[in-house]
Amino acid sequence: MDGLHILANLYRCAGEPRYLTDRAALRGLCLAAIERAGLTALGDLFHQFDGGGATGCIVLAESHVAIHTWPEFATVTLDAFVCNYSRDNTARAHGLVDELVAIFRPEDAVRHEVRRDLTAADAATRVAPLRRAAG
Repeated sequence: MDGLHILANLYRCAGEPRYLTDRAALRGLCLAAIERAGLTALGDLFHQFDGGGATGCIVLAESHVAIHTWPEFATVTLDAFVCNYSRDNTARAHGLVDELVAIFRPEDAVRHEVRRDLTAADAATRVAPLRRAAG
């Protein structure tokens, strides 16, 4: 099984300000974009901070989406992870992130894509088990 993790930082966003400051609007935006992308939302939690920003996470059948806003900087951080266990969700993840970026209209953006290969046989790619310190 493999997956795709997309991380995006959106700076100086010129889109609708309510998506930066209104938890309910941000939630509705994310859930609609997830549905249009063909992904399956299973549950969500969004929080409104005093002073304006919001944060949210949507659990997907395919994995998750997390979003955080800083209206004082017109900045958004976004993270979308999809696994490709039962089908290839790569295009769906790209479509979701592309739509959200277009709606926020950042002046500048940094985007990273991390491939997650959970079946790698190469021992060098495996993480050693955690050990407790003595004492």
